[in-house]
Order: sequence, then C-alpha cells, then structure tokens
Amino acid sequence: MTRILGIETSCDETSAAVIDDASGAPSLLSLVILSQDVHTIFGGVVPEIASRAHLTAIVPVVREAIAQAESTLADIDAVAVTTEPGLVGALMVGLNYAKGLSLTLEVPLVAVHHMEGHLFATSLDDPRAEPPFTALLVSGGHTLLLDVPAWGEYKLLGATRDDAAGEAFDKVAKLLGLPYPGGRHVEALASKGNPLRFRFSRPMLHRNTPIGDPSYFDVSFSGLKTAVLNAVRGSDDIERDRADIARGFQDALVDTLVEKTARAASMYRRDRIVLGGGVACNRALRDALRVRVAGDVQLFAPSPRLATDNAAMIARAGLFRYYHGERAPLDQPARATAPLPGQA
Repeated sequence: MTRILGIETSCDETSAAVIDDASGAPSLLSLVILSQDVHTIFGGVVPEIASRAHLTAIVPVVREAIAQAESTLADIDAVAVTTEPGLVGALMVGLNYAKGLSLTLEVPLVAVHHMEGHLFATSLDDPRAEPPFTALLVSGGHTLLLDVPAWGEYKLLGATRDDAAGEAFDKVAKLLGLPYPGGRHVEALASKGNPLRFRFSRPMLHRNTPIGDPSYFDVSFSGLKTAVLNAVRGSDDIERDRADIARGFQDALVDTLVEKTARAASMYRRDRIVLGGGVACNRALRDALRVRVAGDVQLFAPSPRLATDNAAMIARAGLFRYYHGERAPLDQPARATAPLPGQA
C-alpha cells in the first residue's frame, strides 16, 4: 500500500489531499480546498495576494487533510506537489512546504504537472475514465485538446491561440457586470437567455478546414469576446439584452469546443472522452457533448470538487509518477509554463 499526500497551490486555491491504493485502486481519503475569496473585489487573481494567502493557509489545510484521512504524517509514503504551470509565487509556497515535509519525513518528493492532474481527476470519480481516450482540458488558464493512448503519453492536438475558455467566461462576465469568477454566473444567466437573438460566429470552426491544418483542432476566443463587447456597447437596453448576450456567447463557445472534441475522438477512433478543468462543470458543455457523440462515445466529466483546482488530482497523478520511479530533487524549481510530461 502507498499513501500519498498531494499539495496544490498553483493559483488561488490552497488544497491538500490524501489518497492510497490499499483497495487495489486509488482511493480518495481526504480533500481540503480553501478558496481565496479576496480576489473577487479585484475582478481577477492578484498574484502577490494569492502567494501571501497560501502562506497563511498551507499549514492548517495540510493538517486538516491528514486529520480527515484519519492518518498522521508518519503514515505518508510520498509528497506530491504541483510544480508547473501556474503563478510562480503561489507554486513556490506549496513546493517549498512539500520539500520541507519530504526532507523531515524522509519520504520521496514527486513533482506533478498541474494539467496532468486534471487528466487524472475524473478517474477518481469513475475508474472507467482511463486511457485510451480523447481529453478536453478547459480551465481559466488553459484550453487543451489531447489524444491520450496511455497514462504518461499525450499527443497535443489543439490549444487556444489566445484566451482560454475559462478566461473568456471571466472577461465576458465582467462585460456583463457579473461577479468574478464569472463562469457559473454566465452559465446561470445564459440559461434564461433567448438563443436566437444574438448568434455569434463560431471561431475557427469551418466545415471545409482540411485535416492537418493547424486550425482543425485549435481554438480562439478573442474574437468572440470582442463580438460580445460590441453587442454590449450596441445595446440600448442592457438589462433586457444581458441574458440573451450571455446565451449567445456560451452557445458559440460550447459549439466550438464540442465540434473540435468530436473531431478528435472520430479521427483517433476513441470511444471515450474525458473532460477536465473548471469549465468542465459547465452543464451546457456536458449536455451538448453528450448529444453530439451519443451512441458512439462515452463521456466522463469530473464532479465539481474535482473539476476545479484541487490536491486530489495532484495526489492521483503523483501516485502514477511515484510508481514509475520519478523523484524530484530538493532543488526542483517552480515554472510558470511547461509542456505536459510525455507530450508529443
């Protein structure tokens, strides 16, 4: 049996979790997530504030995760921690704390890529969400479309050329006068909107795009965001139009992601699609993708607590890396950007 403590501090959530494989499969024993609500008043994450908040929260969050797992630090066999990508200052808080634990407990330190964590997250909810599959990772900072033939082997098919999907939701929320983070607020407003009043073009979604063209799988949302801006500025009654604009935006973004993902699953003949990242909570995206691939492909999406940034996914990815003999040195750096390990 291996018991791993996971630590996640890549942005504005301080999180710790414990998993083990005593039952023969990874089992989540505890998960603690502390979100930093202070960023709401700024309309976005302030890196310096995020780092300071992690410093205050990391010790009690880890202690609570250990307690909920009915464990002690002496029971931990390894410490897995997010080292990339993310806000460097925030990453360093979790990484340095993990290094200290590793050294004190004399257990291995395992470095985990944040987006690989999102790939593993859904498998903690449903063990059938394992390779081979097509993966769509959609978060505030990333939009990645991947073919995953096996854990640790990732073929990048497409990515955003500008705004990530979650970032687009946040910016549109701000344009519509909604709180940050904007995803759930835009979704709630869009559910009340008329889909026929504002039909924005689907960015980089051309039916005659040949396979092999870079735009076949890539996405771009900056133009869609500008279209929303123009709609807001052109409205003579924003209270009347707000929900309809939100619906038009969400439909355009969802249609684009769904079609690109369906293309990937079809090309690589995958019968499973796995979603990951905060935007995977969006019900419209899940429902549209289920309808698009109905009868041919199974869709797996994480529960809300495993979709957003969390340490359970880091511990799960760390368990995989641990069993493959990977150990991080004590001079392991934190990186703002980095490709997925094993990415082709």
